[in-house]
Amino acid sequence: MSAHSSDVIENRTFDEIKVGDRAFLEKRLTMDDIKLFAIMSGDINPSHVDDDYAKRSRFQEVVAHGMWGGALISTVLGTELPGPGTIYLGQTLRFRAPVRLGDVLHVAVKVTEKQSRNHHVIFACECRNQHGDIVIEGEAEVLAPTEKIRRPRAELPAIRLSERGRLHEILTAADHPAPLRMAVVHPVDESSIRGAVEAAAQRLIVPVLVGPKAKIEAAANAADVDISAFELIDTPHSHAAAAKAVALARDGQVDALMKGSLPTSELLHEVVKREGGLRTERCLSHVMAFDVPTYPRPLFITDAAITIYPTLEQKRDIIQNAVELAHALGNDNPKVAILSAVETINPKIISTLDAAALCKMADRGQITGATLDGPLAFDNAVSEAAAKTKGIHSSVAGQADILLAPDLEAANMLMKQLSHLADATGAGLVVGARVPIVLTSRADDALTRMASCALALLLADYQQQQSNALKGE
Repeated sequence: MSAHSSDVIENRTFDEIKVGDRAFLEKRLTMDDIKLFAIMSGDINPSHVDDDYAKRSRFQEVVAHGMWGGALISTVLGTELPGPGTIYLGQTLRFRAPVRLGDVLHVAVKVTEKQSRNHHVIFACECRNQHGDIVIEGEAEVLAPTEKIRRPRAELPAIRLSERGRLHEILTAADHPAPLRMAVVHPVDESSIRGAVEAAAQRLIVPVLVGPKAKIEAAANAADVDISAFELIDTPHSHAAAAKAVALARDGQVDALMKGSLPTSELLHEVVKREGGLRTERCLSHVMAFDVPTYPRPLFITDAAITIYPTLEQKRDIIQNAVELAHALGNDNPKVAILSAVETINPKIISTLDAAALCKMADRGQITGATLDGPLAFDNAVSEAAAKTKGIHSSVAGQADILLAPDLEAANMLMKQLSHLADATGAGLVVGARVPIVLTSRADDALTRMASCALALLLADYQQQQSNALKGE
C-alpha cells in the first residue's frame, strides 16, 4: 500500500491489520525541507543549514536532520498504516548513512507483531535511498485504532519561505579582478567608517577616507576598526570633504563616491556643479535595488531621493539610468513598468500622459535597452494574476524589473512600505553622474552597505567596458 493524495484519509483497524502488512511513501529531500525542519525544531546545526561549514564537515555537504527521516516514518504510521486514530507508543532508530540533498527516500513500515490483549502493533521501519542503501532503520510500537475512521483529507496552508540573498548573490562581484577605488566622504561616525572597512574586507572597495583626520580616527577607535592601511585625506570640515572627493573623482583618482556622515544635499551640491562637478548629459537619479521575499526577481525602484517632481525629459533620463544599472547586473532587456494610479490614459492624471509618451519615446529609440509599458497600477506591474483579471496584455505587466514612480513622494512611500511591511532589503545608488555614488543611511546594516558598494563596483565595471567598446579596444 502506498501513500496517496485522494480527498479522504482512512485508517485500518486493529482487526483489519495482519502480520506482514506494509505501507510506504517516497519523498525527495530539498533545501526547503531542511529549512522548514530547522524552523520547526530550532535545530540550526551548521551541518544542515550552513553550506560553507558543511563543505568542511565529515560528509562534505549539507545533509538532512536525522529526525527528518524519523518524521517520515511517523507520517506513514499516522496516515497510512494504521492511519487516523493511531497512538505512538515507542520508536527506535538507527542512522546508517546520511540523507543528502536530492536523495529520494523510500520509507516503509511492516507489521511484525500484533498484541491482541492491548491492541498494540509492532512495526519494522526502514528508509532506503534511491540506490537501495538503508539510511535509517528501527522499530515502532503503536496503539492501533479499533474503530473505523474516514475523514476528508485536511488541506494544509501553502508555505512560502522568505528567502534572502537573491539580490545579494547577484551583487557579490566575485568575478571582478580588482576592488573599486572609492572616496568615502566625511566618515566621522561609527556606522559609516565600519561600512567602509567591511566593504574593503570583502574586496569590493579600496577606501580613500576624506574628511577631518582627528574625527575619522576617533570614529574608527569607537567602532574598533583598523584604518591604518587606508589613504586618509585631511580636510577641515564636511563641505571641504565633499569638494575634495568630487575633485578626486573628476581627476580619475577614485572611481566612485560614498556618502559618510554629512547631508546628502551637501555632497550632491558639489556633484552637480556645472564647473568642476561630475555632471553628464543625463540628470542624476537614485535607484533602489530591492530583494523582496515574495517577488521572484530583484526589483528596482526609482527615483526616491533626487528629483521631487520629474519632468517628462527627466523621467526619460531616470529610466535610462535604471536600465544601465540593470544591464550592469546582467539583465540585458529589463522590463520597465511606468506606474500610475490607473492603467488607462486619463488627461487629468499627468502620470498617465507621461507614461504614454515614454512608451512612444522607447518606440522611437529615445529610450533604449529595455521593454516599457505604462501606465500600470502597482498591482498590475508586479502581479500577473492582477493583470490577467483586468485584461491587460503586456510583456511587462506582472513581470516588472524596474518600477518608475510618478514622483519622489510615491517612490519614497513605496520603498518604505516594502521595507517595513514586506520585509524587503535593498541597496541604493545614485546614477547619472560620471561615477557611481553610494548614499548610505545610519539605519543601513552592514549587508546593505556592502551590497550598495557592490552595485557601484558592477556599474563602474560595466561603464568601463562600454567605454572601451566605443574606443574599439
